[in-house]
This record gives sequence, structure tokens and C-alpha cells, in this order.
Amino acid sequence: MQKQYDYIIAGAGCAGMSLLMRMVVDPFFASKKILVVDADAKQQNDRTWCFWETVPDLFEPIVHHQWKKLDFYSNHFSSELSIEPYTYKMIRGIDFYNYVKASVSKSPNIEWRNATVNKLVNTTFEFVGSNEIAGIELVDGEIIYADYVFSSILFEPIKAAATEYHFLQHFKGWEIKTATDCFDSSKAVFMDFRVSQEHGTTFMYVLPTSPNTALVEYTLFTEQLIEDAAYDMALKKYIGEKLQINDYQILHEEKGVIPMTTKKFPYYKGGNIYIGIAGGQAKASSGYAFKFIQKRTAALIDAIKNGKDLSFGKSLKDSKGHLYDAVLLNVLHNRKMPGDEIFASIFKKNKASNVLAFLDNESSLMTDLKIMSSVPTGIFLPAAFHEMKQLM
Repeated sequence: MQKQYDYIIAGAGCAGMSLLMRMVVDPFFASKKILVVDADAKQQNDRTWCFWETVPDLFEPIVHHQWKKLDFYSNHFSSELSIEPYTYKMIRGIDFYNYVKASVSKSPNIEWRNATVNKLVNTTFEFVGSNEIAGIELVDGEIIYADYVFSSILFEPIKAAATEYHFLQHFKGWEIKTATDCFDSSKAVFMDFRVSQEHGTTFMYVLPTSPNTALVEYTLFTEQLIEDAAYDMALKKYIGEKLQINDYQILHEEKGVIPMTTKKFPYYKGGNIYIGIAGGQAKASSGYAFKFIQKRTAALIDAIKNGKDLSFGKSLKDSKGHLYDAVLLNVLHNRKMPGDEIFASIFKKNKASNVLAFLDNESSLMTDLKIMSSVPTGIFLPAAFHEMKQLM
């Protein structure tokens, strides 16, 4: 069986489109035959991505709003956070999709198909000469081959092993427009833990994009989901009581679930390369994924162009971050310390920029040690020893 494409991108979400955009802007891929397959046409504003960075990256033209200052609130510690040299940024899903699709439309070597991928062809490989090829099988039975398949599709629910933790970051957000100017659009609320913690680690964030518009999102880190009505009740209460806003309209709603898990995701199998959440790019201790996806897709592009093996996995920094994530989830799972107290202690005792670097797996060992000393050693040290044993 011969290949039909050089590359197939299975799944056109954040990871698939990020990889595709990096191919579009690089002349190396202008002669490559690329197929993108997704069941959804990506015409809805279905999500918002927030992230921080020091240097503008590929998607800077579609940053919807950005902030240099963040507010942190809890019943244990509250402060305005100066995050220099970082900037906190927000990209809307619809802007992201439209931006990539508009760029793709100018590239005749890229084909887009609205179809459902049934599975990856990753158990039996066909050979052409000495070249191994991979592929996808669509629900209608059609099989399409390429040198590499980059897949962000989770074909089955995530199942963590007994020694792994599986939390969910689940959220619902309202973009609201107020009757009068109520917001300072120069800073955002990064975390506000002054809400009920009955379900587990719970906070609000508020992202003002103008004096009278903001995205207000109710976010939880828990092992179980809650009833849909509970999100609405919490949002309404917070907007009325904490923001002191009663006259507003809801312009847009978004809702989602992101895995926060220490499960070891595969990075590759033969010619199938896993990206996005399917490749473990959602950080287990926070659910943040956007920048991890950008680092992963940029590394893949570099490897392709330089003829390197694409079967690379986590870096040393990522492995270190994975251990720290496991320690935090261990403490939360065993209810040794509430999440709001943990984050309050970390932000109280450290520079905000160091905390952001830590959450990005980019901090130095000295910074790591300082942040780890911010929380009670009697709680976190036994958890750390336990998780290190799991790695041996």
C-alpha cells in the first residue's frame, strides 16, 4: 500500500491547527502533501485559551486581549501580582480557527476533509521499499496512508492506573456586558478562591476586555463533575456579590472539561505521533495546555526539517514537572491540604513570575526549591517520597 500524503493531521483542535499553522508559514512544507481530518467544521467560538509568555509567538496577531497585571484573591492571601517579564494573553477559539483556515486556503498542498476518524492504523504497517508508513481509518472504512500521522484524538475515555491520579479541570464561563463601566481592562483576576470550596479546589477568574465586557469563569479541580445548574448558580452569585454587578447581559457561554492526570500518555507508535491532550500536553497540576502544545509542535517541526527521529518524548524539565504535578495531586487526592491554601501559600511567598515559570516547567532548580519550601514540608515531603518511589 502506497502513501497518499506526506503528513496527516487527525483532529483540528488547538494542537492539530497549531502544527498545521507552523507548516503553513514554513517554506519547507510548501511541497508537502498534507491532509487535515476533523468531523467538525470549526465554525463556533467554543473555547478560550489563556497563557503567559515573555516573547510573542506564532499566534500573536489574534491575541484578543492581554494583561501585565493580575489579581489573586483568597481568604488566606490576596494581592495584585506584577508578572513582568510575562504577559498574560487570551485567544478566542473562533479567531484561532478562522486565522488558521484563512492561511490554509492559500496553500494548494493542504487538503481539509470533514470526516470522522475511527482509529489510527498503528498495529500493522505497510512497507514501500524501506519506508514505514502509518495511516488513519475513517468511519466508512476508508484507510488513508502517510509518512506520519499527527493525532490529537482521544478515541477512548482516559483511564488512569491505580498508581496514577485523574482529576478534571471543569469550567463554565459567561462573557458579560454590563450597563455601565465596571472593569479595569488593564488587569485580570487570575484566581479568586473566595468562593465555596465544598466540591474541592474552586476559583473564579475574570478577564476584562473593555470597561464593560469581561469573561467570568467558574473553574474547579475535582475528581468528579458537578450538576450543570451549579455552575450557573455560582456564576450568578459571584457576579452579584463579589463583583457587585446586577445589570448585565450574557453575550456568550463556554463550558469544558480538561484532564489533569498523571497518566503516562504515549508520544508515538510507529509513524503515529500523538499531540495535544492525547500526547499529554495538558499540565496535570493546572490544566494549562496552550503553551505546552506550542512547544511540542515547534519541536516536531524542527525535528522534521532536520531529519531527526520524531519518537522523542518528555524533556528533563517536563519529567521534573510531571513529578511536581504528581505530588500536588497526591496531596489533593488524599485531602491533606485544600487547594486554595496551597496556591495562596505559593503566591504569598514567591514572585509571581517565578510561579508562572514553575507552572510552565521552565523554572530553575533554585526556584523549584524555594516554591516547594513555601508549602508545609510535613505534608508535601511524604507525598514527594511516595511519588518518587512510583518512578523507581
